[in-house]
Amino acid sequence: MAGTIGFWLVVLVGIVTLFLGLIFNHFLPILSKLGLAFKGTFGWPLLGETLSFLKPHPSNSVGVYLQDHCSRFGKVFKSHLFFSPTVVSCDPELNYFILQNEGKLFQCSYPKPIHGILGKVSMLVAVGDTHKRLRNVALSLVTVTKSKPEFLNDIERIAIQILDSWKDKTQIKFCEEARKFTFNVIVKQVLGLTPEEPETTKILEDFLTFMRGLISLPLSIPGTPYARAVKARSRISSTVKAIIEKRRRNIAENSRKRNDFLELLLCVDTLSEEEKVSFVLDSLLGGYETTSLLMAMVVHFLSHSPTALQQLKLEHQNIRSMKQKNEYLNWEDYKRMDFTQNVINEALRYGNIVKFVHRKALKDVKFRDYLIPSGWKVLPVFTAVHLDPSLHANALQFHPWRWESQDQTCKKFTPFGGGSRCCPGSELAKVEVAFFLHHLVQNFRWKTEEEDQPTAYPYVEFQRGLVLNVERLFEVKKKHQ
Repeated sequence: MAGTIGFWLVVLVGIVTLFLGLIFNHFLPILSKLGLAFKGTFGWPLLGETLSFLKPHPSNSVGVYLQDHCSRFGKVFKSHLFFSPTVVSCDPELNYFILQNEGKLFQCSYPKPIHGILGKVSMLVAVGDTHKRLRNVALSLVTVTKSKPEFLNDIERIAIQILDSWKDKTQIKFCEEARKFTFNVIVKQVLGLTPEEPETTKILEDFLTFMRGLISLPLSIPGTPYARAVKARSRISSTVKAIIEKRRRNIAENSRKRNDFLELLLCVDTLSEEEKVSFVLDSLLGGYETTSLLMAMVVHFLSHSPTALQQLKLEHQNIRSMKQKNEYLNWEDYKRMDFTQNVINEALRYGNIVKFVHRKALKDVKFRDYLIPSGWKVLPVFTAVHLDPSLHANALQFHPWRWESQDQTCKKFTPFGGGSRCCPGSELAKVEVAFFLHHLVQNFRWKTEEEDQPTAYPYVEFQRGLVLNVERLFEVKKKHQ
């Protein structure tokens, strides 16, 4: 009996000690010499204000949490998010300072479960020399690939295939169609695979499981989306390794060379085998989800802006009038798409595909009157800057014409991040969207079936998949003849 009481007493003391430890750990930063440099609140022990911060809201708004905290504490404030004391920045100058000092004063710092699902050598979470090597390879591959006729022809061919599949449809879920398009483009670009090949189907099935786990609760319990995603990543890695080995054998046998990322990647001797496989997975992830979401944003916003849609249509009709029938678009045609670029930039600013990024202070950092303590997390919030009416006229309106005079490389516009972690594939994404739009606006008109706003969870998605009622333009002309 005494032994049982003693056991439960030890358990109780352990629980109380753990609870007090969590409380102490939560409020210690407030009492530190640097914690008083910021206004703000830490919220609940352990969870802090994370749930409020992650509360869903339209992606073309800052949400209740940021609106409330910026009005109470200013554009830079302290909080407790993702189990860490955090500095939240909605200030364009501080955001730019953080992004430009990657690896010197700040370091990429995503939650551990993200590392578990992406892999330890993923370019998205790697730091230091590993990230530098991976990024240099990515930049060189993009530079070599982006203007190649083979790559541009593949994009256009796949876009035409997707749109041709709509000919007998009156309604489509655009997000599904956009993902189909971007996946087919990226597997062709990276691995040289067509949609008909069995490896493509296998990769897609595992990739969808992987994506569901990436945005799920990080519970490493068998059967959960997170655990299934980790296994799916392993299967994708095995498939990619098999494709790499097959390609190596073909090269050794002097087979016909292919003009894709993989062919170029195999010639890179600065990356290990594991890093090459991870590089392929990163390319699939970046080229699939981000680009398809950007396409959906553009189509959604254009459906509510008939003036912009008409100007876009005229631009593409003019470009097509200079081409022979069925002649493919080229890099020079892409560079002529000025208003298309304005539309894409405005969708990026107004829609906010990336809301914020995670960084950690490597040392005590002074910036203006702010003192950021070493070890604190830092969250530069891009949405708040993109939608700030003091920085952008009519900030809460979709207005592509602003980019006729506004610099897209300025500090107040960072849709792909900045500094050494700026997305290396951003230009490829824009090319894909532009070429798809070229054929979409000249062949279809569309209306949204019901109001379906892009919503930030903080990852952005259309809850209903952006349902569109579509009609081919030549059918419309026949009706009016």
